[in-house]
Amino acid sequence: MQILVFGIIALALAGNTLQTFVEGTPDVATAATVFCGVFVQALRFLALGVVISGLIAVFATPDRLARWLPRRTGTAILAAGVSGAALPGCECGSVPVARRLFGDATGGAVGAAALTFMLAAPAINPVVLVATAVAFPGHPQMVVARCVASLLTALIMGALWARFGRPDWITRHLPEPHHGEGSRWAVFTEAARHDFLSAASYLVVGAAAAAALHVLVPAWVYEHLAGQVALGVLTMALLAVVLALCSEADAFVAASLTMLPLLPRLVFLVVGPAVDIKLFAMQAGMFGRAFAIRFAPATFVVATLVASGVGLLIIGPR
Repeated sequence: MQILVFGIIALALAGNTLQTFVEGTPDVATAATVFCGVFVQALRFLALGVVISGLIAVFATPDRLARWLPRRTGTAILAAGVSGAALPGCECGSVPVARRLFGDATGGAVGAAALTFMLAAPAINPVVLVATAVAFPGHPQMVVARCVASLLTALIMGALWARFGRPDWITRHLPEPHHGEGSRWAVFTEAARHDFLSAASYLVVGAAAAAALHVLVPAWVYEHLAGQVALGVLTMALLAVVLALCSEADAFVAASLTMLPLLPRLVFLVVGPAVDIKLFAMQAGMFGRAFAIRFAPATFVVATLVASGVGLLIIGPR
């Protein structure tokens, strides 16, 4: 906290100098715009997420959650995936919520359900689906395909964690709350503070990486590779990882890419909320690097394949 305060004071004192430098350097100005766009879009939902995670720390401990969930792992995963529709927010808010739900679970129903919820919540909630419908008027199949593909991706990743997840991949642990009488406010504030600082610091890293890639990779590279459907699917999947857009805004970006068929744009909409640069950084900060380097690539492959398969069935190769 002291470092944060001193950093803000230093930046405030150097504000005029930094503003002049940014305005005089187009690439830096572009990177700064992208960074601010990603960070500001995500911050409000991150704040919502840490408030919910604080409430979970007070009222929904992992032991209590285990009693609430269905006993069968498959049923628990399905319930968590469907319940993701109840949290209107983006993927940045779902990471701290999932970490708090996860607790110290490593397998079974609780851990798998938490990760399923983390992937489903930002992709199938009503706000995102309505935004997709508005962005693609006349193409209701895009809304259906996005919802189905995103939910299937979340369910598959939850099942994979239940089957193959290992305890030593979770290297970052939550502070132990004290559930004594009259301490709920202290538990809430400590949990929310811890989750916000942990997630926000890595969100800064992810947003900075996305901003740098916007500047370093020329736009013609994406346009050239996206000229064919097969290459377009892979390109748009990679582009979703690089751009790190909010799930409530990505539909409008995808809709603007009218030179591409609907199928690659669907892949973009499914992959983005599941895995991108900022999410990888946040997962590394909340769960640990060993978890992130395994979970993120697996999610990318599953999301790309599922979106392609569902897209071919619902909207065809166009």
